[in-house]
Amino acid sequence: MPFHLLPSRIGLLSSIPCMSRARSAFSLVRASRPELSPAESVREVKRESNLSFDNSNPEMNSVKRKRLNRVVEVKAEYPNKQVGIVPEIEDFRYDKNEAKPSTSAKRIPASSSVREVKRESSPFDISKAELNSVQRKRLNRVLEVKEEYPNKQVSIVPDIEDFRYDKFEAKASTSTKRVLSSSSRNSSPARLEKTIRVSSAVKVKVGAPENWEAVLGGIKSMRLSGEAPVDTMGCEKAGSLLPPKEKRFAVLISTMMSSQTKDEVTHAAVERFSENGLLDPDAIVRTDVATLANLIKPVGFYQRKAQFIKEASKICLERFGGDIPDSLADLLALKGVGPKMAHLVMSIAWKNTQGICVDTHVHRISNRLGWVFREGTKQKTTTPEQTRMSLEKWLPKDEWEPINPLLVGFGQTICTPLRPKCDRCGINSICPSAFKESSSPIPKQKKRGLGRT
Repeated sequence: MPFHLLPSRIGLLSSIPCMSRARSAFSLVRASRPELSPAESVREVKRESNLSFDNSNPEMNSVKRKRLNRVVEVKAEYPNKQVGIVPEIEDFRYDKNEAKPSTSAKRIPASSSVREVKRESSPFDISKAELNSVQRKRLNRVLEVKEEYPNKQVSIVPDIEDFRYDKFEAKASTSTKRVLSSSSRNSSPARLEKTIRVSSAVKVKVGAPENWEAVLGGIKSMRLSGEAPVDTMGCEKAGSLLPPKEKRFAVLISTMMSSQTKDEVTHAAVERFSENGLLDPDAIVRTDVATLANLIKPVGFYQRKAQFIKEASKICLERFGGDIPDSLADLLALKGVGPKMAHLVMSIAWKNTQGICVDTHVHRISNRLGWVFREGTKQKTTTPEQTRMSLEKWLPKDEWEPINPLLVGFGQTICTPLRPKCDRCGINSICPSAFKESSSPIPKQKKRGLGRT
């Protein structure tokens, strides 16, 4: 529309009767309303004498508490102004023309409202410090337990997840208070009457396995025949006809060869050393490593073991006068000697059993019998050292020395690594692993396909 026609159109609208009457009515209302100054136009809220805000009302929620706290903050900032409590904080208006005596209202912290019950003497005084929301929730949970079990004692614990309830014991109660979200002027610590036992972590209690004596007795009965290789060719048989000092050295050499090697192979290698006069540290030091390796072959890792045997013989000559170390620490310092070998040498050579010798047979059978578990769990052990530590926690010390040849022979004859002979086992009725592994080899089917022609 052209701009020069706009005034005429506005005048045309003004000439309409209904529009004219509306304009006249609006003008009359505007003229009849008195003009207010900016100060008078502000909403005036005054506290009347019959109105009061009950701070001790336990039903005050967090919103009301925040509003009241906001009023207190405004009062502290403007001490000469009267502040009214209104439904919405945005509607607060201050009266600039009139000032009345202020009504004091304390700021109400979230932890100031408590459940009032009988006070009981306790070192825990919650009134001295302000609790946070986490502590408040913990204490509320304690009082809920108190309501559910009124005849039991309740103690304060660090974490609600660690609560453990004891149905038979009663411990001294600890005073505290229930902290609500509402405010309360008159409060006192609460009396708690339920015992809660604290446990930082759920751990499995170490104890002797069920029926372990019957299992051990059954294995001993099966081993009476003495037909296992360890009974005639074990490390304790090395140098049996030699003097004590030379026999101890022969036991050390036999033990160092036995790692990952069958008893028959180890026994044959020790016999070859004896035939060549090498069961003596001085003779081994004067022999080159290649000759030693050829003599102990086919022992597993024979080249490395030959080097370790020569180094150990040199240490025995220089530090122990041709004898072997008489402590676990000194034995473990020798290259090629691990915990299993050190405990075995201490037991056989020095008759000083300081721990259980755990080899692959003891490790496997202990797990099959359910005798050992990893620390704090019900899971099987994964290393011989874990098995040793688990066994030593419950097995009587007088069984530490014979348990190795007992289980080794049992593993060589019946409880073999592959296809154990459970049908011949005398404890298959109480063994948790009986008949759970294949007792006969499964023939592999040949894959048929296109071949060369």
